[in-house]
Amino acid sequence: MRRMRRPRAISIHSLILLTLLAAVPGVVFAQVASVGMPENASAKTYGSGWECDRGYREVDGACAAVKVPANAHSTNASYGPGWECNHGYRETDRACAAVKVPANAYLNSSGDRWECDRGYREVDESCVAVKVPPNGYLADSSYGSGWKCDRGYRAVDEACMAVKVPANGYFVESSYGSGWKCDRGYRAANEACVDVKVPENAHLDYSGNDWDCDRPYRKQQDKCNLL
Repeated sequence: MRRMRRPRAISIHSLILLTLLAAVPGVVFAQVASVGMPENASAKTYGSGWECDRGYREVDGACAAVKVPANAHSTNASYGPGWECNHGYRETDRACAAVKVPANAYLNSSGDRWECDRGYREVDESCVAVKVPPNGYLADSSYGSGWKCDRGYRAVDEACMAVKVPANGYFVESSYGSGWKCDRGYRAANEACVDVKVPENAHLDYSGNDWDCDRPYRKQQDKCNLL
């Protein structure tokens, strides 16, 4: 009875050859990925291509080192200068200069400028006290005069003058105008409230301080006529 022949064992040389062939695609890929990649760059984690290492940025197809000035830190961003000033400093001529905070002021939350304390206002790079006139009070605002008048008063130049409400009128909260309005059925004339004279075929309008013609009449001067 013949014995069945066992298949020949794969030689060591054949194993080495198979191993090299299996590794060839990876070698080729690595070579292709590195083609055109400048110094201080790495292949992108996702997708194809490359990107500059941290601390470098692309300039004309190369990776140039980001020059971070004193009192600044790198942002590792692909836009802008690639750095920004530390808190308490602001960019000036490609450098970071300390923010000089004047008396009666404080550094704002962003750390690149200052603002005046309450009761002070900015004048020529300094903070001067707000002069509140009689019958006025400090306003929570960084612009304007820095103060407002009490109820019943209105600002006139640098003072708070009492609002004189005429007969048939009432006081209104307003930072502009006369500080008063006329009751319904009256209209403002000079410094008084006079009767609204409603002509025939007309009625007081929505404001109550003037009149409109009834439909189908139309206004012609001081009358309502059919056209």
